[in-house]
Amino acid sequence: MGNPIYITTKSPSLLSKVAKIVVTVVLIGLALMFSALLFVVILTVGAMAWGYLWWKTRDLRRQMREYSPNDVVIEGDVIEGEVIRSEVNKISEKPGDDGIK
Repeated sequence: MGNPIYITTKSPSLLSKVAKIVVTVVLIGLALMFSALLFVVILTVGAMAWGYLWWKTRDLRRQMREYSPNDVVIEGDVIEGEVIRSEVNKISEKPGDDGIK
């Protein structure tokens, strides 16, 4: 019996080399075809989701177009998001007053 480490194989024939190249080209073609199909499916689903969202928000968009920010009346002073307490409660800031006007 021979040592299995030293078993040599014959070099592949021309037919097996051509078969490997053909199989590789076919597999690459199938991968490209399925990736293009997946891209089309994702694009279609995204377009349908965008259309659904656009359709469901049409009333809100109409209300936003009709809304005029000039209709809002803002009273009082706001400094850096804080309300001046004496103006809100009409509290006197003079020392000695009972604090209520």
